[in-house]
Amino acid sequence: MAGVLSVQGGHPLRGEIRVRGAKNLVSKAMVAALLTEETSVLRNVPLIRDVDVVSELLRLHGAKVDYDQAEGVVTITPGRLHLPDPAKVDELAGSSRIPILFCGPLLHRLGEAFIPDLGGCHIGDRPVDFHLKVLEDFGATRDAQELGLHLVAPSGLKARKVHLPYPSVGATEQTLLAAVRARGITELRGAAVEPEIMDLIAILQKMGALITVDTDRTIHIEGVEELHGYTHTALPDRIEAGSWACAALATGGDITVRGAEQESMMNFLNVFRKVGGKFDVLDDGIRFWHPGTPLKSIPLETDVHPGFMTDWQQPMVVALTQAEGVSIVHETVYENRFGFTKALNQMGAKIQVYRECLGSKGCRFGQENYYHSAVIQGPTKLHAADIEVPDLRGGFSHLIAALAAEGESHVVGIDIINRGYEHFMRKLAAVGAVVERVA
Repeated sequence: MAGVLSVQGGHPLRGEIRVRGAKNLVSKAMVAALLTEETSVLRNVPLIRDVDVVSELLRLHGAKVDYDQAEGVVTITPGRLHLPDPAKVDELAGSSRIPILFCGPLLHRLGEAFIPDLGGCHIGDRPVDFHLKVLEDFGATRDAQELGLHLVAPSGLKARKVHLPYPSVGATEQTLLAAVRARGITELRGAAVEPEIMDLIAILQKMGALITVDTDRTIHIEGVEELHGYTHTALPDRIEAGSWACAALATGGDITVRGAEQESMMNFLNVFRKVGGKFDVLDDGIRFWHPGTPLKSIPLETDVHPGFMTDWQQPMVVALTQAEGVSIVHETVYENRFGFTKALNQMGAKIQVYRECLGSKGCRFGQENYYHSAVIQGPTKLHAADIEVPDLRGGFSHLIAALAAEGESHVVGIDIINRGYEHFMRKLAAVGAVVERVA
């Protein structure tokens, strides 16, 4: 993706912005609408590229999709579905991994589905093995084709016990979407329980699904013969809210994030406070600000929910470059999420990455030679540089660094950020960022 942004850094960001529905929920909620022929209505939908991609994929399969962008409301009427030309699916799927989640609903509705080669951010291995194993255990068979995999389940899907070796969000979503109409009761152990997963479960329950969530990451899904349309308001995007909070901290600013909710951000808020940031929970959002006192270094480990989420790690690392002392960050979710620190070091940060698990616990990557721990020495004065966006979250983090740095930076590949952040340029203007698109 192209796009070059000129950034005049060194100015505290002050103002307010609004976040709408979570990127990690809305696309899955849209796919869930395929489980029925009835109309579903999803509210609080952000204007981001992922929504456009999923809308077009739904239309390719025969669904009618109406998107009121001003109100943030998507209306989906699946009606009679069909399997589209694989080449057209492959063309759309280059910028999204969501097509693999179409499989459960399509196998229920059509008895077949197609998975193209998957794209997405290059932050580590996101294997489709979990997804395929679930679908095959439920009775689907696959056939490799030139552009991807063709799956069929002419006799329908049958519930099975599923145990995930790691609480993968994608594999949990796949199991839920496949199990709600499968014959029998599915027991899913080792499930992810992120707020976005729980919101998807709420949607499926509204549609008529029977789902029970235990306290030990076990989910029981009792298959039903039919589901109905839903009306639902998506939970707010806690990742975007946390990113703007880190931008306030790194630049010495004060940003109010309308729409942010305390409940899904409690772990982030604890870390934000430990670092030295201040926040105030409002009726309709959260205000985040730098109090003017020195920031504090901390040890930090990412983890699946209810831990500190991996998508908060990158913007927080930028803020930690301005903290006094040595901060240690151990990334346990994705093995390749410190690539963005190279650009930060070019801007004056002092960050070293290590293969070892520099945390209180071991993780999947400890013996795999992945650079998944970082040591940050601060505070360091950041200076302007020309940097290239590596991925969605890393891109926002690079932009935060450019906004905190002295001088004019050029950020290349800014269009990647538009994939996950609604009205991005408008929001930058709202908090006083001095930026200009130059290409």
